[in-house]
Amino acid sequence: MRKMKQFFKEQRSLIMLQLLQFSVIGCLIWLGGFENISLILYAMFLGLFFLVLYLTYKFFTSKALYELLTKGIASFEDVQQHLGSAPLAKSVSGLLKKQYELYEREILELKNKQEQHLIFMDRWVHQMKTPVSVLELMADDLDEPHASDIREEVERLKTGLQTVLHMSRLRTIERDFHVKRVDLKTLLQEVNHDHKRLFIRNKVYPKLEVDTEHVVVETDEKWLYFIVTQLVHNAVKYSKEKSDEVRLKIYKRGKQIVLEVKDFGIGIPKSDIKRIFDPFYTGEAGRSHRESTGVGLYLVKEVAGFLGHGIEVESELGEGTTFRVVFRK
Repeated sequence: MRKMKQFFKEQRSLIMLQLLQFSVIGCLIWLGGFENISLILYAMFLGLFFLVLYLTYKFFTSKALYELLTKGIASFEDVQQHLGSAPLAKSVSGLLKKQYELYEREILELKNKQEQHLIFMDRWVHQMKTPVSVLELMADDLDEPHASDIREEVERLKTGLQTVLHMSRLRTIERDFHVKRVDLKTLLQEVNHDHKRLFIRNKVYPKLEVDTEHVVVETDEKWLYFIVTQLVHNAVKYSKEKSDEVRLKIYKRGKQIVLEVKDFGIGIPKSDIKRIFDPFYTGEAGRSHRESTGVGLYLVKEVAGFLGHGIEVESELGEGTTFRVVFRK
């Protein structure tokens, strides 16, 4: 119905012109002395009949075009369809296909540039690992407290480089993950061991609570390690001024398995809760910490969503924050 309305809207001027023409010709014939009204009406009826035939033919030969004009273009595949045999439909179809080819070339160029950028970032991060390692070795030859200060800055460098690396890999995550059975307790122990300097330096220590000895989930171990690391870093960063404990807990909730990271720090204002997963959003708490980038939780949400895991957050200002990674069965 809508495409027919669109068709008549376009043909309205032609219909009005034809009706005016029939009326003028009929009047001229009548004024010229030919007073056979029946024949005049019959002639006008034949004109209308052929006009209806023409409009019917015109509509059906351009039906696909008017349907496209009515519903719009929902995908690039829509511009590839045949729009009819009418000259206007053929012209519009050709124009859309040329436009599609133009966009396709531009998208391919952008993808190539993006791929080159990702390759550059990946190589750059790996190149930076060497000077960072050298700085760590140099710190071993220094006396305290200079050695600790350098190690702290090196740790920030390493964390920032890892964030950049995962940010660049996020766009191609479908080619960079491998799902297998992972023991959550073992993974948490690895995270705690690898970040013991972080805990010691900030005087915040992890407490591991596990309901059962072996809790196994299907996930990508490397990306889950990244998720837990980001949550632990945040927990330590925002609780070091108020508490000396970060609680890591694994438990079953109905048919779900939950990995919980809980701190007893400054908490998150209610106004920030809905936006903490937005890219580059730091919120009120982030503004007081110069190393906050607003990228970590965004990556956590994106990666967890891709792996099919849920992310929950609860927080009370001044009481602490709880993040949960939910593994659905």
